[in-house]
Amino acid sequence: MVEQFREQILAAAANKTALRLRGGGSKDWYGQAFDGEPLDTRAHSGIIDYEPTELVITARCGTPLAEIEAALAERNQMLAFEPPRFCDGGTLGGAVASGLAGPRRATSGGVRDFVLGTVLMDGKGEVLTFGGQVMKNVAGYDVSRLLAGSLGTLGLMLEHSIKVLPRPTREQTIRFEMSEIDAIARLNAWGGQPLPLSASCWHNGVLTLRLSGADAAITAALRVLGGDAVPDADAFWRALRDQRHAFFEGASIWRLSVPPAASAIILRGEQLIEWGGAQRWLKVDADADMARNIRRVAAAAGGHATLFRGGDKSVGVFHPLAPAVGKIHERLKLAFDPHNVFNPRRMY
Repeated sequence: MVEQFREQILAAAANKTALRLRGGGSKDWYGQAFDGEPLDTRAHSGIIDYEPTELVITARCGTPLAEIEAALAERNQMLAFEPPRFCDGGTLGGAVASGLAGPRRATSGGVRDFVLGTVLMDGKGEVLTFGGQVMKNVAGYDVSRLLAGSLGTLGLMLEHSIKVLPRPTREQTIRFEMSEIDAIARLNAWGGQPLPLSASCWHNGVLTLRLSGADAAITAALRVLGGDAVPDADAFWRALRDQRHAFFEGASIWRLSVPPAASAIILRGEQLIEWGGAQRWLKVDADADMARNIRRVAAAAGGHATLFRGGDKSVGVFHPLAPAVGKIHERLKLAFDPHNVFNPRRMY
């Protein structure tokens, strides 16, 4: 399979054509232009190595997330960054390339925090290895982290070694009725206390919290926090992770990443807040003027805004880069993909 990939990449480079790197297609809608000849990674599949005692799993890029999580579940372990499942075909390569994480992100870390090593095929058909299978193996480690969230623009990621974590002994979900301003204040206050918070969501006047950890820790936290128990909590967090929550239906969705302590963001439209206040979703039909205003408000709060789903992509999906950062992006793209073969214009 690797040789077939190399032949397709070299042919594209020689013909000055683009390749559209694609696994299960669960995130085809994410990002800017998505064109070129398809390079399907799903045949390059399978778990290569899994050592539960070392908390690391290595798998090929086309391996379905469902297969990986089933193997981890047998040993009571998990992908702690909770990769979203926008459909049933999501793959490990797509999860790393998108860099998207679920509700546990704020307390456990994002995708790049768990990528220990990556095998990459660059635009010249060369196979490059970065990182390894242990945290202390730092050779090339930063490059592996760099590839997370690159949307396949730097090369074809053939394999990943991912750090995994044990599943919590117990989880409990509770709810409170409160305003957006009160929710942000409470989340920041609780975030500074030794509480086993693993996820949060405020929407429509209701703050929902998930506690994860040892039984004694959760029992003690419930005495401090109070709140009302939530039935069928697993279904709620899965719906939020996979964006099947009712909030995500309909109009275009903007994702605002801001400091958790940022005050309530006043914008037209409906909001949902996650990650202790650091991730704020905005549902609104936005024209170019509205898009500029959203980005201005996010920048004023110390963050940035992404047109996550739907809407007019001519306004730019991702927040504009500072000139110096843009130059770094260009040089990285040239170094890894000198012929501009991989997903050109997918990000900027």
